[in-house]
Amino acid sequence: MRLRLPSSRGSFRVRLSLFDGAWAVVSPLLAFYFRDGLIFSSEAFSSTLIYCAASIIFSLITFSAFRTHDGMTRYFSVHDAVDVTKAVAMATFLTYVAVFTLTRLDGVPRSIPIIHALILLTGLIGARISSRLLEAKRSTNNPRTDLAAQHVLLIGLTRLSQMYIKLIRAYSRGIHRIMAVLDDRPEMIGRAIEGARVIGPPDHLEPIVNEFAEHGIRISHVIVGGDPDMLSPATLPEIRRICEEHEIKLDFVPELVGLQRLQPALDTQIAEEEAAEEPPITTPELALSSYFVTKRYLDLFATAILLGVCAPIWVCIGIATLCDVGTPIFFWQQRLGQGARAFLLHKIRTLKPPFDWRGQKIPESERLSAIGRFIRKYRFDELPQLLNVLVGDMSLIGPRPLLPRDQPADPSVRLSVRPGITGWAQVNGGKLLDPEEKDALDEWYIRNASFRLDIRILFMTLQLVLRGEHLGEAAIADAFAMRRRQIAAQVLERGLVPVPARNDVSIGEPATARLMASG
Repeated sequence: MRLRLPSSRGSFRVRLSLFDGAWAVVSPLLAFYFRDGLIFSSEAFSSTLIYCAASIIFSLITFSAFRTHDGMTRYFSVHDAVDVTKAVAMATFLTYVAVFTLTRLDGVPRSIPIIHALILLTGLIGARISSRLLEAKRSTNNPRTDLAAQHVLLIGLTRLSQMYIKLIRAYSRGIHRIMAVLDDRPEMIGRAIEGARVIGPPDHLEPIVNEFAEHGIRISHVIVGGDPDMLSPATLPEIRRICEEHEIKLDFVPELVGLQRLQPALDTQIAEEEAAEEPPITTPELALSSYFVTKRYLDLFATAILLGVCAPIWVCIGIATLCDVGTPIFFWQQRLGQGARAFLLHKIRTLKPPFDWRGQKIPESERLSAIGRFIRKYRFDELPQLLNVLVGDMSLIGPRPLLPRDQPADPSVRLSVRPGITGWAQVNGGKLLDPEEKDALDEWYIRNASFRLDIRILFMTLQLVLRGEHLGEAAIADAFAMRRRQIAAQVLERGLVPVPARNDVSIGEPATARLMASG
């Protein structure tokens, strides 16, 4: 997942490559040509012209929004290809909605949007692949020779060391040269890995260094392809001694790429201590109802409709935000979703940057303008999350996604489903609730989710937008009562000594404090 800069430090500029702009103009004409052999027919000239104009406008907008220009380099990657695909899909969708609204696609063959999307995507991806190949060929024909080459011996053949060899050959050709690999497995000796040959075990390091020196090659760097504990207790000190005597730099691949695991012995000790402890009283795992499978299809259907209906509102709010707080219009936060997977939740900005152009701090009371308060009051800043629903990160209704630091002590239940734009906790208090109350309400929803309950939450959300937040005391009491019953059942299942508790529920000693705190 590629992260952007924080919104207060970010910037947005309309940037388009010349090819992208030209291809946005040519692709709809090619679609009509391949479909009918004619670009403009006299019978449907106006409809064809409207489709081409709409496709060009929306293509240029989505190319800028998804920053497809960033991928027009030799660093074009799968992430860039996904962004290009998203941009094409969004441009095609918006074009279809706009043209259908204006002309109901009269005179435009129904297959044109699909043909257009395929042509547009093929051209954009093909241009980027060609650009990358040309850059790679140019860098190969002109290797860097301005620095003295560093001769490297790699110890230990692992998947990480193999990837490191690829990295060196791709981005440090002529600067670092992997001379050979040392590995203690006899069956690997003589084999070549990514062009580097395994020539002996790590115990032969000193004679190999001396032999290279006799041939005029000084080994300046020894790199171990894993953590220090991958070497035997006797081998690592010997390698350190040889490197010190011959003034050779010693490194480890995990450290070089930022993957070094700190204090492995301490981690092992902590893990053993945690395993020895009695598992705490937590909310039992639950089997999700089949409704959550159906719910995903309902989300897709409803989101497609909402995107079409809310598109004009989204454009107006975007223009107002641009005039009020400037660029970028959107900001993101990394939240935890289903299965504790991190995703980027997007919103429309309502706060001005914390510093002015002179670097002076702006008071918090001045950062939220009247326009920002209006957008927040009617929840228009949540509109971009419809795209999160569309790609599967979120649902329309569910537990509100929280920042990693705001997760409750036991988030397993709330992270078992997709988070929602609105939910049972939001319509029964929202910001008026403390973390424990939110968690209890979200758990109650997950255990009682149904289509009828979702419809009820939708109507309650409309009331919340129009009337403001209110505290649902009855819903909170029901949620905590259900939690008490669940904990009591778990305690009884473990056979702990019962202790009288509120509402005549018998629980075990370890759970008493938690239930008393829950009220």
